[in-house]
Amino acid sequence: MTSPVRALWAAPAAVPAPPRRVWRDWVLVGVIPALALVEASVRTDVPWRWLWAVVLAALAPTLLWRRSRPFTMLAIAFAVGTTVGVATAGDPQLYTTAYFLILLYAVFRWGSGRAMLAGGALVVIGMLLTFLATPPEVADVIGGVAVAVTTAMLGLAVRWRRRARSRELEQVRLLEREQLARDLHDTVAHHVSAIAIQAQAGSAVAATDPGATVRVLQAIEAEATRTLREMRAMVGVLRAPDDALAPTPGLAEIRSLAADAAAPRVVVTLGGDLDSVPQAVAAAVFRIAQEAVTNARRHARGATRIEVGVEVDVEGVRLEVRDDGGSAASTPSFGYGITGMRERAALLGGTCEAGPAPGGGWVVTAALPRAGWTA
Repeated sequence: MTSPVRALWAAPAAVPAPPRRVWRDWVLVGVIPALALVEASVRTDVPWRWLWAVVLAALAPTLLWRRSRPFTMLAIAFAVGTTVGVATAGDPQLYTTAYFLILLYAVFRWGSGRAMLAGGALVVIGMLLTFLATPPEVADVIGGVAVAVTTAMLGLAVRWRRRARSRELEQVRLLEREQLARDLHDTVAHHVSAIAIQAQAGSAVAATDPGATVRVLQAIEAEATRTLREMRAMVGVLRAPDDALAPTPGLAEIRSLAADAAAPRVVVTLGGDLDSVPQAVAAAVFRIAQEAVTNARRHARGATRIEVGVEVDVEGVRLEVRDDGGSAASTPSFGYGITGMRERAALLGGTCEAGPAPGGGWVVTAALPRAGWTA
């Protein structure tokens, strides 16, 4: 077998799996026998019309299993129809016979590759036997082949469209999972790091300064409250309908990083036309800044100050987060935080770099050009 035929032969059944039965199936099974009997009573010029009406009515229940057993139902219908056609030396002339096309459609819409190839061969054999029993006109042959091919192609088109749609939905789910993982990491890690630092400070001064211990506990309580509030907001966004989503953080919210009581102190500077930055870009800048501040608090040795600067101009947005800690390692540690920052920037056509700063400390820079989010 050639490669395309081999690939089709090995193709699995349609994904996602079809519904077993729906109300339309029962309507078809009830309507088709009635139509066949009515047509047989009206079209008195059709030979063997009552026989064909009974055969069509008897085969109508095959529609109930056309999704779960498409080839088997097609084989039953065409085998019985072809046998009756050969025995009566004529093809069925009742219009109700057209419902066989639903079975053919089902094979190419729901069946496996083997079912499609076998179903196509079955239809060809059935047509040849009928044509041999009663030689048809050329126009009838062309018309019959065209209808069968069109039905099969329609089933394939719907199948491929549904598969593409399923892949798109799966891709969206993966992106949502990645986005949720980043948000959880950025939000929770930021506040938990602040809590851990405050707890360490409280342990150090507990024996000598009870008042400082109280202040530390109050700061821990405030951080824990903010963490719970943000976690609840995220859960609410996941559960809310699309038109009730909570607002995402923007550039203005970067100032809130300076409100944290945890050391080292954070100084935020914002410049340029902040309102010109789209919400998605602003949220990404906020998350990158938040993660950079969290990393500085965790890893900057002896740092007393973290500077966060955002500048918006005609080129785009530039973010810089710098601490005054001791000399850092020349090679950054590629954890989930740095990876997440780079992914956020890359999704918007920008870049994010992290490394030692000249003269000591650590610096994170992110550049999000306008061309990246307007393309």
